[in-house]
Amino acid sequence: MDFLLHINPLYSLSGLLVGFLVGMTGVGGGSLMTPLLVLAFGIHPSTAVGTDLLYAAATKTVGTGVHGFKRTVQWGIVWRLAAGSVPASAITLWILSQQQAKHADSANSLITTSLGWALIATAIAILFRKTIVGFFAKRTHGLGPGRTTALTILLGAVLGVLVSLTSVGSGALGMTVLLILYPKMDVAKLVGSDVAHAVPLTLLAGMGHWLMGSVNWQLFASLLSGSIPGIVIGSLVAARTPDGVLRPVLASTLALVGGKLLT
Repeated sequence: MDFLLHINPLYSLSGLLVGFLVGMTGVGGGSLMTPLLVLAFGIHPSTAVGTDLLYAAATKTVGTGVHGFKRTVQWGIVWRLAAGSVPASAITLWILSQQQAKHADSANSLITTSLGWALIATAIAILFRKTIVGFFAKRTHGLGPGRTTALTILLGAVLGVLVSLTSVGSGALGMTVLLILYPKMDVAKLVGSDVAHAVPLTLLAGMGHWLMGSVNWQLFASLLSGSIPGIVIGSLVAARTPDGVLRPVLASTLALVGGKLLT
């Protein structure tokens, strides 16, 4: 496609930076990329969300391949999450398309407000994950398989709505709840399952935004060209970066950006 011939170096640099931070922290790219596109580059919120969703689908597919090779994907959890997220995403996209057709400004406001709150929630999940998980672990101890399955499907439905509106949520927020629901499971397997579930969710949501005309393919190619090497470099540097310093800085940044979007 000819859009590959028009890659914007500035967008590629942004992809490199976000990929680097994702590789270092494991935080979903939507939490960083979407607000950057909206606030720094003035990209229309719906276009930023739609483009970022397809960008996330591409990068998460690569990540799923790696986790699949390492056998750190629990497909049972993936299917339960998808059972909730796929129909929830489809319904959300249909409502959003109807809203955009009738009241474009109202739809834009809904996306921006949802994104702001999602970023603040993500910041809280990053900064206080251990405290949150510890608090709920005592209250959910002994959940039977049936209730765990039902709550996993419900989590998927919530993520389906949130990700379709904002492209944010499947990383920090989803992982926090999975750690509560599956306290005895190896963290690496929960991470792999979360990444694998993000592929059909972001692909479906991204395709929905594309059908609504909310995807910029030149922007997509530019972001992807920078993010792939960024993720590799960030992953290599991650082991040398103090987690106690990085998480508070990242969480504070997301909270400030979320507050900016809300005001």
